Amino acid sequence: MRSAAGSRGSLVGRSVELKVLHELTGEAQAGRGGALVVRGEAGIGKSTLLAHARDAASGVRVIHVAGAEFERELPYSALHQLCVPVLGHLADLPPRHADALRIAFGLAKGTPDLFHIGVATLGLLAAAARVRPLLCVVDDAHWLDAASARALTFVGRRVANEPIAMVFALRSPASDELHELPGLDLTGLTDAEARTVLAGRRHLVLDEQVLSRLLAEARGNPLALLELPEAGGFGPPDTSPVPTRIERSFRDRLSALPDDARLLLTAASADPTGDATLVWPAAQLLGIDVPAASAGVAATGLVEFAADIRFCHPLARSAVYRAASARERQRAHRALAEATNAGTDPDRRAWHRAQATVGPDDDVAAELVRSATRARSRGGVVAAAAFLERAAELSLDPAGRLERTFAAAQAALVAGRPDRAAILVRAVEHTGLDEFQLAHADLLRGQVAFQSHRDESGPEFMIHAGRRLAGLDPERARRCFLDAIETSLLVGRASGVLDLVLAAVRSVPATASRPPDVLDALGLLNSAGHRSAIPLIRQVLDGRHGSGRPGWIEHPALALMLAAEIWDPHRYAAIVEWLVRTGRESGSPLLLRLGLAQAGSYGALTADPGLAMASIAEEEAIADAIGGPPMPYHRIHLAALRGRRAEALALFEKATVAATTSGSGLLTGNIDWASAVLFNGLADYPAALAAARRAVADGTLFLASFSLPELVEAAVRCGDSEAASSALESLVERADASGTATGLGIAAYARGLVTGSEEQYRTAVAHLERSPLSAYRARAHLVYGEWLRREGRRRDCRAHLRTAHRLLSEAGFEAFARRAAVELRASGERPRQRSPHTYDQLTIQELHIARLVAAGATSGEVAAQLFISPRTVDTHLRNIFRKLGINSRRQLRHRSDLGA
Repeated sequence: MRSAAGSRGSLVGRSVELKVLHELTGEAQAGRGGALVVRGEAGIGKSTLLAHARDAASGVRVIHVAGAEFERELPYSALHQLCVPVLGHLADLPPRHADALRIAFGLAKGTPDLFHIGVATLGLLAAAARVRPLLCVVDDAHWLDAASARALTFVGRRVANEPIAMVFALRSPASDELHELPGLDLTGLTDAEARTVLAGRRHLVLDEQVLSRLLAEARGNPLALLELPEAGGFGPPDTSPVPTRIERSFRDRLSALPDDARLLLTAASADPTGDATLVWPAAQLLGIDVPAASAGVAATGLVEFAADIRFCHPLARSAVYRAASARERQRAHRALAEATNAGTDPDRRAWHRAQATVGPDDDVAAELVRSATRARSRGGVVAAAAFLERAAELSLDPAGRLERTFAAAQAALVAGRPDRAAILVRAVEHTGLDEFQLAHADLLRGQVAFQSHRDESGPEFMIHAGRRLAGLDPERARRCFLDAIETSLLVGRASGVLDLVLAAVRSVPATASRPPDVLDALGLLNSAGHRSAIPLIRQVLDGRHGSGRPGWIEHPALALMLAAEIWDPHRYAAIVEWLVRTGRESGSPLLLRLGLAQAGSYGALTADPGLAMASIAEEEAIADAIGGPPMPYHRIHLAALRGRRAEALALFEKATVAATTSGSGLLTGNIDWASAVLFNGLADYPAALAAARRAVADGTLFLASFSLPELVEAAVRCGDSEAASSALESLVERADASGTATGLGIAAYARGLVTGSEEQYRTAVAHLERSPLSAYRARAHLVYGEWLRREGRRRDCRAHLRTAHRLLSEAGFEAFARRAAVELRASGERPRQRSPHTYDQLTIQELHIARLVAAGATSGEVAAQLFISPRTVDTHLRNIFRKLGINSRRQLRHRSDLGA
């Protein structure tokens, strides 16, 4: 097979790039792994460069896979092919990780553990690399299936402490999952290098004029330099893109081939695996004279027949497939489907059958639905959507076609493709839908609008769906209404939507046996206020289904908001604990991430920064493992209380960009509340007042209530008595009605600020001593002490200021602690200097690892929880020991300041 840039022994113009790849492999052999993505246009020499690097690598084991355009819909297909040579090391993995890979690869049945695929792959490759350093070569990465790309990106970011080098080749321009990995851009050869490539083709003689034009048109593209001279240089100048001209040159080679040879090439191009044991039987089924046809094909140089069938370049495969007629492609796919083992590879067989089918075929459609189910179970939501869409196209029965179209649209939404889902819904909206089907279409439109625009149209469609379903399926109608409320909270338009929902819900027939739910609680809260609604809210939060599961299980975010709205930290903590425990046990990343995010916020408010930082670290690790952004809320809340102005404002600015981009009103409201807390701590009361006003005006469930104390304090300090009194009135109505120590304490705290009543300050301190929210307890001591000092009672103020300073300093709430220190000095007392705390010395991830190890976890257990390798855990531990001045796990377990 010809090289895209001369012979393998004399790669022209790539010495710098080869050196980079050689150094990458050398570093991996020394235990310092890394990943590199080589990017460039088609034909620029990526595959050839990787082949040279692979051939030149010594002392390492090489495993290789090439992405295939026709396999992009099969989840984990590329990852499976890459890992086949090292699957013997599955026995070295924890059982949960080994099972996750077996199920993902279709080697075992069971419930998939999707968010452990990445760390399981890392463990598998690391186990193989312990025997011999590993070089993983992934060519044509732009054609990887999404699940494989996500897993390999995850691994690529974590091999720094492993003897593993990973090299990817990716065509540009292209959006890709690999953008976070280090990159190397491959550009065109210089004219001198291009001339050297052409000089190596001894049979080629071109005059200088033709040569100059050829160099100009090839633009330094090595494959173009090898393919385009065949035209001789005479003819009109060609300004089309270089890859297009290269593909055209490949097609030109096909024109002289006999029919059998062309059909054999078509069959080879239609099978993405290059499996000769599949293509040869398919060729025989097509009636091809295989020896004669393969000899003719080999002479073109387009393909190499060996144990695997390899095209000289991906563009060659594409050119062959596109050059075939529709009938030839269908014949090839039909033969490949017949030759594929239905028992061991049912999805590839279904895919080939679908490509071979022209008109409706319910049998093929049903096979595609089964493939979609398998794909979804392995986390291949993109594949599931594609299978279902094709199944709908092939369905003969109108009802089945509609059902599969809706299912395809839902799968497209899950896969993050609202544009595709919208097209599918529009395709059926004028096909005579009944009311139930129209409701389903409205619900899908709402979900599309929410994903695409984050505007009020999403909740409106969901409400419309609920109205349609009210008389047909009351329970499903209520779920639509709750979806509308939850969506509107995220968008930031909850108050108007709640009014619409409550008006619509009156049309839903009452069900005597139905226990009260979140919708009932929200309705009563909105219509009758806190004092009337709180008993029902508590009943809903405490309620259980017959199975023992919480009654709010389908809407845990709303349950958390209701618990916060009624100032009930104990019920809030119970919901968080359930989410974290159930998320771990069930392997649900959604539940676990939500629980960890709220645990982080709870840790901040309970003045337990160790818990907050550990929750942040674990949630970020899970987000990274499943390929999504981390939740920002708990990080924002902790930054506000820690009071480091520059650090917090930078975080708020980044979150504001994310909120604006995604249309998240809930995130915007959280930023406003956190800003009010930050600026109150910094004694920048005008800024705190402005932020608190925005948060309260937003009206979002729980955020407005939690922002009212900030508004009261800022308004009092700014001398705005009208704003302070108005905010106090709203706060007292909500907090007093709660009857909790937290609510009563915060109401008294705010009354003390507005009225200057010492009795209210004392009441606040007494109540908040019984609240787990220590941040508010510390702040109550602070404002009481500040008031006492301003009253001239210097001796009395010191005890409260001293307590506030100790609690705030121990929690690392620096800005509020400085306020206490300033007041202590003004009272004539010098505040004690705080010793550096563990969480000041360690990163967020190091603190989490330290807490886990201090609690008795092994390196392997920590690695599994944080989705990193045990070697990486050990590297972190060495850093932790150095920073803390210790040298053993036993000493770490005896640290009293870890809060483990």
